[in-house]
Amino acid sequence: MPMQFGRRQFLQSMAVTGATLALSRNLWAADSDKSAPFKISLAEWSLHRTLRSGELDNLEFAKTAKEKCGIEAIEYVNQFFKDKAKDEKYLAELNKRAADNGVKQLLIMCDGEGRLGDPSEEGRKKAVENHYKWVEAAKTLGCHSIRVNAASDHSLSYAEQMKLAADGLASLSTFAKDFGLNVIVENHGGLSSDGAWLAGVMKTVDMENCGTLPDFGNFRIGDGNMYDRYKGVDELMPYAKAVSAKSHNFNEAGDETNTDYFKMMDIVVNKYGYHGYVGVEWEGGSLPEIEGIVATRKLLERCAEKLSA
Repeated sequence: MPMQFGRRQFLQSMAVTGATLALSRNLWAADSDKSAPFKISLAEWSLHRTLRSGELDNLEFAKTAKEKCGIEAIEYVNQFFKDKAKDEKYLAELNKRAADNGVKQLLIMCDGEGRLGDPSEEGRKKAVENHYKWVEAAKTLGCHSIRVNAASDHSLSYAEQMKLAADGLASLSTFAKDFGLNVIVENHGGLSSDGAWLAGVMKTVDMENCGTLPDFGNFRIGDGNMYDRYKGVDELMPYAKAVSAKSHNFNEAGDETNTDYFKMMDIVVNKYGYHGYVGVEWEGGSLPEIEGIVATRKLLERCAEKLSA
């Protein structure tokens, strides 16, 4: 693994290289720019420490993304407004703040609403229904998707978990279809981090509005076992309706030390022709959250420059 650098050394390096490496963020983020190989968004989880500390409120997410991170499209996480899914005034305020800042709201990442692949029919039904309010909220916010988890019971067989997860996802996707919404699944631990398994779930569901959100970093299957991240993304990209660029650490050159972004984005863009949003998801602790987000954005901009060459 490449050597990791301290915050001061990293910032000095970024200052030296920034003028030559960073592109105008409008070039890669604006919907109007047809030449951009992909667009950049910001996953709210990137700011989870600041949000949990109370230093930042969910209502300020759009403004923070635009003014402090230089990103004009956002991806919410439901836990930061857990009790507001049906609050019309709150959702209207989110819409207003996003519009005031010229920020596009793309999706809501949904956790803690039950296992869509629960072994019992009653459990699956309850989990599906728990997600209804987020489908409705996403519609109100003008999002294209909700991101869910394909969790089942790990004690069951590979095939049985696939069958159960597909059943729950199909039910939820049927509901979401009437709202013009997608239901997308992230590789997020357990069998969902097995690219072949999750691709099999997608094939089983076989619905246009049910897809994936490949995450560059979430390929820990369990018990310390890691699935090859490049293989996993390759397997999930045929169903992708969003992409998550997970980052943890950067070296002196500004490259992520766990993932070869240039190799990954070559798969995403060149192999599969994906030109949608790629979400910055900083999860490291070596840099403050805003700095980690900006470093990830700049790396994606370098990837975009190379892909456009």
